[in-house]
Amino acid sequence: MNITVMASAAFKEAYLELVPEFESASGHSVTSLWAPSAQMIARLKGGERVDLVILSAASLDELIRAGIIAVRFDLAKSGVGVAVKAGAPKPDISSGDAVKRAVLAAKAIAYSTGPSGIYLTGLFQRMGISDQIKHKVRQVQGEPAGAVAARGEAEIAFQQVSELLPVPGIELVGPLPPDIQQITVFSAGLHARARSPDAARALVKFLTAPAAATVIRRKGMEPA
Repeated sequence: MNITVMASAAFKEAYLELVPEFESASGHSVTSLWAPSAQMIARLKGGERVDLVILSAASLDELIRAGIIAVRFDLAKSGVGVAVKAGAPKPDISSGDAVKRAVLAAKAIAYSTGPSGIYLTGLFQRMGISDQIKHKVRQVQGEPAGAVAARGEAEIAFQQVSELLPVPGIELVGPLPPDIQQITVFSAGLHARARSPDAARALVKFLTAPAAATVIRRKGMEPA
């Protein structure tokens, strides 16, 4: 049985390790479609049909309300991280105020259009610095924000820790400090018109099993 999965990048590294194990153990095959969160939502609302969708829990809840997703299964949770180009000075990110100073001092910053980017847009508004930094903010779609820092096009990159860790040419400074951290839950949603619902549920069971937790932690997330 073939399972079609549409997924965003936050869970990608754990997924790429776990899914081949699932295919080997179950005999099912998995077709994976990768897209930024906003594109995924638009495609699904436009009628694209898959078996399983991996997105932030909040986005899946939106799709449940729209009648597109039948049920949600939480997989993992991840905080927002901060990265710089490998070898570059690491800013102080020990507190919200320190992050604010680092952002104001940076010549350019990058973050995604996904959940972390949406959160950061609101955070900088609450900090009262949106107007001061808008000329140097680059919102990235289609590649990790860390890749922009790796090329030297941004001094600081923000994204889910799990999305920064695999990017070559950068160093993770660390997660945002607790006073401004945002934890996002990433979940799997069974499509209301899934062609292979039983096989999709088997994949969810595999991704949420205790054996998967070790891989999820190694890839910068915590099991949900």
